Amino acid sequence: MGNLVKAGSLVIWLVLLFGCSPPRGVYHTVQPGQTLYRIGQTYNIDADYLARVNAIYDPSQLKVGKRLFIPGASRRRFVPATASTASVPQPKAPISKPVSQPSSSAKANVKPLPSRLSGSSSAEKYSTIKKNDKKTPSGNFIWPVHGKLLKPFGQQGYGGRKGIEIEVNHGQNIVAAAAGRVTYSDDGIGGYGNLIILKHADDYYTVYGFNKKNLVSTGAYVSKGERIALGGAPPGCEGSRLHFEIRHGKNALNPVNCLP
Repeated sequence: MGNLVKAGSLVIWLVLLFGCSPPRGVYHTVQPGQTLYRIGQTYNIDADYLARVNAIYDPSQLKVGKRLFIPGASRRRFVPATASTASVPQPKAPISKPVSQPSSSAKANVKPLPSRLSGSSSAEKYSTIKKNDKKTPSGNFIWPVHGKLLKPFGQQGYGGRKGIEIEVNHGQNIVAAAAGRVTYSDDGIGGYGNLIILKHADDYYTVYGFNKKNLVSTGAYVSKGERIALGGAPPGCEGSRLHFEIRHGKNALNPVNCLP
């Protein structure tokens, strides 16, 4: 079983790296003044569907320079700017006025700032939180199924050490943790049974193994929360469970740190 799992992990990595077939479509780089609605209109694709494919949760915050994958398009098209790109005039700096020194009685009434705001430790803690937010995309993914955690990340299990194993009922619905494209849906990787791999925006992947049945095909696009499989058991084993991974490129992440 150990060698089979190692071989299966290698094949999963190759699928993550190369996919089963190149997606049909083009990439469009967002220019100043372009909106998701106008981009979708130009390429004759629904804007909501375009948002799901590219994991955009707030179309109003579409950033200039972001690369959008346009499924089904054969060439890049010119998208006219519709949003205002005029710069907002900066207010003139106020003329400084001499500040009178407070009297001794006024100084006595001034209270010091609380230590939790004035201390340098608070700023350092805030900086650490912001850095961690960039490393773990919390909020972008949801749990594919709710159940007891049978195997934590990094511990050897039926599917190796790369992911976690969640207890499920046999035939229970498994949903996509985020919007993306199905790059693999088959049972050809030893040790994982029916397996699904989804590719998401910004080079993230999710892996779903031990399925009783896959409900989506390679090349399909799915939405966050969409049903993609039915829960099953590892090949030759009893006890239904889901093998679940989140990867950024070739790096396996602890899914618990990326989920709400």
